[in-house]
Amino acid sequence: MKSSDDTVLFEIQGLTGVVTLNRPRALNALTHPMVLRIDEALTAWEDDPAVHQVLIRGAGERGLCAGGDIRAIHDDAKAGTTASADFWRDEYRLNAHIARYRKPYVALMDGIVMGGGVGVSAHGGVRIVTQRSRVAMPETGIGFVPDVGGTWLLGRGPGRAPGLLGTHLALTGTAVGAADAMLCGLADHFVPAARLPELTAELAGASVREVLPRYTATPPPGELAGRRDRIDRCYAADTVEEIVERLFADGDPAAKETAETILAKSPTALKTTLAALRRTEDATTLEQVLVQEFRVSCNALTSPDLVEGIRAQVVDKDRNPRWSPARLEEVTAADVERFFAPLGAGRELTFPDVSRG
Repeated sequence: MKSSDDTVLFEIQGLTGVVTLNRPRALNALTHPMVLRIDEALTAWEDDPAVHQVLIRGAGERGLCAGGDIRAIHDDAKAGTTASADFWRDEYRLNAHIARYRKPYVALMDGIVMGGGVGVSAHGGVRIVTQRSRVAMPETGIGFVPDVGGTWLLGRGPGRAPGLLGTHLALTGTAVGAADAMLCGLADHFVPAARLPELTAELAGASVREVLPRYTATPPPGELAGRRDRIDRCYAADTVEEIVERLFADGDPAAKETAETILAKSPTALKTTLAALRRTEDATTLEQVLVQEFRVSCNALTSPDLVEGIRAQVVDKDRNPRWSPARLEEVTAADVERFFAPLGAGRELTFPDVSRG
């Protein structure tokens, strides 16, 4: 695991293998080499009897990880090359590896945790948030669809119908704090940020199951619990159009604001996201969902909205994307279905080590 690349750091502190994402100026955004090196380390530590547990954290004070390098995805989509697909293939395999890891996998979800940051944390067995946590899957705002197992996490969350809180987060891209992340099934424990260094140090000599109860506390109140009835009622609709109609008809200013937030996103991405979430209801494994997400992600590379969304948010930063089609009612069922089309022989995502552990 030695390398001149310091974008991700590895060390063994007593009983714990520690992964530190080390791109603080880029909010620890993931690159393809980082993903490969993390997976290599996890594989080595999984078979090392001296390592009892793994911990992942982000360098700096701003967050664990803001996701992948979306500017690189923008450039790849414009050029029509395969770099993004190659990255996603290994990233999604890493997500699955984390989900079935044989040792305790502790994720410090402090600060910003978005997109790919959710993928390297929320599939873990011990997911810790703080008062600084802001957890989100904001893909619809760039003409993309939640990936890294995000549709598995959000589509199977609490609600009278499967995943209605998750559906709200997926369509709006809303970032939530500690209490709401725990309510939505994205995190398990709240620890005040100031206590994380002490917790990490103590994990060098003891198991997380033994240590963690001494650090956990009650998080500050969230917002979603009080909106649960409205979310269940509005997001149970069959279409994005009807969800928006129900939100506008609710009469509460917050519901109206939510509807307007949704309408600012890519119409194609919104409809594809809802379809992806609903299809997870029949899935029995994370791997099945990751295969679906890989198809959607790769097919999104040829969608005009992905390039346009990243241009507006990251490249030119004018925050004025011109979606195509521009309106929800203009997105047809065929437009959505093409995102789920098989990629063809040799291009599909597979899990050659699915029997591991």
